[in-house]
Amino acid sequence: MNPYVRDRINRKLETLSDERLYQVLDYVEFLESKYAEKPAAVTNVFQKFTDGVEDTLRAGGLAASTVTEAVGFLNKAMGVLNNVAQTTKTVATDVVSTAR
Repeated sequence: MNPYVRDRINRKLETLSDERLYQVLDYVEFLESKYAEKPAAVTNVFQKFTDGVEDTLRAGGLAASTVTEAVGFLNKAMGVLNNVAQTTKTVATDVVSTAR
């Protein structure tokens, strides 16, 4: 992605409300479905779950601020779970190394 265009888009997005940002997201997803030249970046299970919850809350007609707050809490929880998974992996690697 062209970093200059990305920065320009980000500057424009910063001026919009959450409600309008969700409209932008819907439009970007539409454009992606029609014109994507490459597949979207692979997301992890936690991100897919969060995106699904966000889409469900939006479809339920909740206010954008409520959806944003709920997704913020989910992202914090997902960060904790990622840290736990990483720590568990590190401990498992240490145990295997010690056993050898």
